[in-house]
Amino acid sequence: MSQEPYKEDNKSKLPKFNNRSNSEGEEGSRKGPKFSIYWVYAIIFAVLIGFQVFGPFSPSTVQIGQDDFEQMLKQGDIKQYTIVSNRNIVRVALKKEALPKYESQLGKDVSENEAGPHFYFRIVSGDSFKDDMRKFYEDNPTVSNVGAVDTERDFFGPIVTTLLPILIFIAIWILLMRKMGGGAGGGGGPGGIFNIGKSRATLFDKGTRVNITFADVAGLDEAKVEVMEIVDFLKNPKKYTSLGGKIPKGALLVGPPGTGKTLLAKAMAGEAQVPFFSMSGSDFVELFVGVGASRVRDLFKQAREKSPCIIFIDEIDAIGRARGKNMMMSNDERESTLNQLLVEMDGFSGESGIIVLAATNRPDVLDTALLRPGRFDRQITIDKPDLKGREAIFKVHLKPIKLSETVDIHKLAEQTPGFAGADIANVCNEAALIAARKNKAAVEMEDFQDAVDRVIGGLEKKNKIISPDEKRIIAYHEAGHAICGWYLEHAYPLLKVTIVPRGTAALGYAQYTPKEQYLYNTDQLMDQICMTLGGRASEDIFFGKISTGAQNDLQQITRIAYAMVTVYGMSDKVGNISFYDPHQEQTFTKPYSEETAKMIDEEVRVVIEDAYKRTIQLLTEKKGDVEKLAEALLEREVLFQSDVEKLIGKRPYEEKKPLGIEDDKHHEGGISEGVPPYDPNVMNQQPAAK
Repeated sequence: MSQEPYKEDNKSKLPKFNNRSNSEGEEGSRKGPKFSIYWVYAIIFAVLIGFQVFGPFSPSTVQIGQDDFEQMLKQGDIKQYTIVSNRNIVRVALKKEALPKYESQLGKDVSENEAGPHFYFRIVSGDSFKDDMRKFYEDNPTVSNVGAVDTERDFFGPIVTTLLPILIFIAIWILLMRKMGGGAGGGGGPGGIFNIGKSRATLFDKGTRVNITFADVAGLDEAKVEVMEIVDFLKNPKKYTSLGGKIPKGALLVGPPGTGKTLLAKAMAGEAQVPFFSMSGSDFVELFVGVGASRVRDLFKQAREKSPCIIFIDEIDAIGRARGKNMMMSNDERESTLNQLLVEMDGFSGESGIIVLAATNRPDVLDTALLRPGRFDRQITIDKPDLKGREAIFKVHLKPIKLSETVDIHKLAEQTPGFAGADIANVCNEAALIAARKNKAAVEMEDFQDAVDRVIGGLEKKNKIISPDEKRIIAYHEAGHAICGWYLEHAYPLLKVTIVPRGTAALGYAQYTPKEQYLYNTDQLMDQICMTLGGRASEDIFFGKISTGAQNDLQQITRIAYAMVTVYGMSDKVGNISFYDPHQEQTFTKPYSEETAKMIDEEVRVVIEDAYKRTIQLLTEKKGDVEKLAEALLEREVLFQSDVEKLIGKRPYEEKKPLGIEDDKHHEGGISEGVPPYDPNVMNQQPAAK
């Protein structure tokens, strides 16, 4: 299974791409919550509701019943009463000489108010209360008629009743407008309905700072030189234009995921002394038609105002896919966005002083008009790092980690061929976590080896129940892989073989240190197939039957064999013909006839059968070594290269110095999704038993 690279933005130690520095963020957090205008709206609303429910601010009064009021009338204690019809209450004022009589009931504050009112009580309505009082005086002719003051209306009542619905409507309207417009505090952000055509780019100018520099980018020396030159174009344009040259319009960062494309752009933003706009290709995409093109126009409008400047578009394949190749899957909105981008980069009214930097791991799907000179003049390829690059990347990521003296960075780089920068960052972090889990004071070499195993094969399954018979099959399967690799000239040197289950399906694996190379001949590929078939051949020899553990092995050798026949022209019968076209991956037709397809299948079967017979012959000759290795695995579960040398002697072939880079990590699980068909990297993998 090839290593599934991790994306650059998964790096836990890298600060996020914000338009505020970390120090500014910490200062902002110390200032506390920001003031919001909605608190003012809430207070005003609460006060108005209070007026409506509890009445305006007035001297305190005590509530009584209507019977108490009539009793006071009979005793002659009431000076006057006032009917408030719109609130259905009656306020009562006592005579001055009667106040001491009710002082205990009223309290000191109310009794000192001689003018009143002193009491109040609720009524059903003003008219019904008047009828009640008319009847009261008829029934009690001896009681003097005090008479009510002219009926008054509460001043705030009509205001609240009239304005409250209007105020509620205005508050809702303001809230909706702020949400739709993406204003501060509205929560709508840049995606508000009135700003939907505005660019979502994050601007890094002199007032902002990114805490990543070129010193944090290791293993990309050539790419850094190219990127730094782009910045120099904008700082010193006369240096290049004085000889008649033109400043490049754009540069495309191309490379597998996890190699550091976005990290390099972040470092560029941290180092550049010119405005830097950053956004993702998906930020142009929206539900509404025409929004993408509008955002492109707005982005370049802002860039022209800040010229000279740099625009960085991450994952540009989201909008830059080739147009018109498949009408069933065409997208008019994306194509209009791409058209606008093409016009802005090098249209009729092209502008100078703006350099567009973009990143993608799928350059094969980009439109040819986007890649022509005058738009993306340069393609900066960022490959997986070589041995020297991996060592430099390890040094960067090991700076914050407490290391033991046993840690050998050079050896770690040798044991991680094909690892991208994100993978190495993950290994360093996993090693620190493993050491912390074991309560160690420093991270040791053993922890890094465990971290590499975890990244390659997954989490160790210590509690996985495996029967003795299955464990024996796994041991002989892995021993078959190891012995084939040990005695085949072009096989990779063995690093470790284990039967410890890992991940979801890995019951064991053999790990090798691959020869880092770019070109393979027929003998090398055949040795790889034989080494991959070693597990199944060992089962066949020692148990007389085969298991399902070779499923992943068969997938890999089938892919290698088909590549030899259909891609690399290594079949005498088919001839020097290559049927593989990386630009025709999505087509449903084969570029050859049914008769040729039958011939290809037969040739692939012959290649695999020849390799299997050769593997059976080799393991039969080395049967004793396979048994020694399998029994040692059953006893110790993990064997390193030095252990194998003690058991069966040194490998008869000397190891060659590495020349290049190859993605070769041999373990259980199969080929990861996303590896293109017939990729040479796939040919250098040794699976394990399931």
